[in-house]
Amino acid sequence: MVKLTTLLSLVIIGAVAAEMDAPKFVYHNHCQLTAFLKDVEQSYPNITHLYSIGKSIQDRDLWVMAIGESPREHIPLRPEVKYVGNMHGDETVGREILIHFIYHLVSGYGNNTEITSLLNSTRVHILVSMNPDGFENATRLKQEGQCNNDRGRYNAKGFDLNRNFPDYFEENDKEIQPETRAIMDWLQQHQFVLSANLHGGSIVANYPYDNYKNASKLNLHSKYSPSDENRVFRHLAMTYSLAHATMFQGYPCFRGKVHPHTHYFVGGTTNGAEWYPLKGGMQDYNYIYAGCMEITLEVSCCKYPLASTLEGHWNDNRKALLKFLQQVHIGFKGYILDANGKPIAGAKLFMGDRSVTSTALGEYWKLRVSTGYGFIDLIDASVSKFLSLDSGTYGH
Repeated sequence: MVKLTTLLSLVIIGAVAAEMDAPKFVYHNHCQLTAFLKDVEQSYPNITHLYSIGKSIQDRDLWVMAIGESPREHIPLRPEVKYVGNMHGDETVGREILIHFIYHLVSGYGNNTEITSLLNSTRVHILVSMNPDGFENATRLKQEGQCNNDRGRYNAKGFDLNRNFPDYFEENDKEIQPETRAIMDWLQQHQFVLSANLHGGSIVANYPYDNYKNASKLNLHSKYSPSDENRVFRHLAMTYSLAHATMFQGYPCFRGKVHPHTHYFVGGTTNGAEWYPLKGGMQDYNYIYAGCMEITLEVSCCKYPLASTLEGHWNDNRKALLKFLQQVHIGFKGYILDANGKPIAGAKLFMGDRSVTSTALGEYWKLRVSTGYGFIDLIDASVSKFLSLDSGTYGH
């Protein structure tokens, strides 16, 4: 049977240590990034937890900042969300705006209603740089303002990390890199519900799928490749685009020039494979293999712009970064329990067009853009099941 429940939480704002200064609008190398993150954790110990998910080829930590109430632990039914930046080392803007977003969250907690509400109901994980080796290489080999050569794009072994994940549509025979493996292990350790990875070279919100069956044999011909939850993905992409200062206008970055990014994007969004298909992408892996709804955000026309432009890029993305994460509270969440009230781990709940799998605690989350969807079935009918459902009272 299905039982509707309302989940209430007591908002408690804990005292924090002395506030730190805001980061400057400059490029931060790995040592400076590490120092900033440690300073944040020391200054805001009640709402932050710094941890590493692994090492790069050149032994740099892949630092993640977790932000929220009780940041060191998963609270039952509290959704986990994430941002990943700098997957391509030469695409630098996402890395820097995530640094400022971290400060925006911690300094706004207790002072800004939207931020406080988000952090009291959500745990936010921010991996500022997935490819720190590539970034160090890019800043060594390129000058600020060099927009489009690929120096620093790849990891230290020359692999494109956004072509390095297992692929559902085609076999990917590329050797899995340590940075990629760290993400895959991270996805096994946490049931992330919502995610975005930040890139550069265009201004658009890109949603799955990035590939389709036999795309390589068809010479990577552009083709619309929607997922089962295309409506939700389009909503997520449009949410970011509309909250961004200019993305929704859809203008190409290099109008009137012979350039791969002269494409016009209606509403500032695109299906990945319709733009250009790729094999081994991270957003498809998140969705298909880890049950996490991830989109790709292209946040700057120039991949490595002058540092003097970073404040403008931050202002363009500030509202959108927050608005996107708030979408984790649309739809449904609840528990799958047996007749004795014990959680059922690994149960598949079919809700509309796609199933979700329960966690070890019996939790599930299902993002929806409208209400009124019924349950079709639960796999394994031999087990008596009791559902406790929260029908998205936090929708934005």
